[in-house]
Amino acid sequence: MSPIQKYAIGAGIAVLVSLIFPFPFWVTLLVVLLVVGGPVVGYLMLDPSQRERLKRARRRGIGR
Repeated sequence: MSPIQKYAIGAGIAVLVSLIFPFPFWVTLLVVLLVVGGPVVGYLMLDPSQRERLKRARRRGIGR
């Protein structure tokens, strides 16, 4: 399972939990943004050389 699929499942679970329990809309939006936006912000904080190293590591792992 790819990391993107894991983040999508996490966001979906966060939405389902917020539908079951009556949270205000802004709390639901904040939780979903943290689940999806956290890894995106972490990736954007990397240096270009670190991003390239991460891409190479992903490419190496695809053939396994």
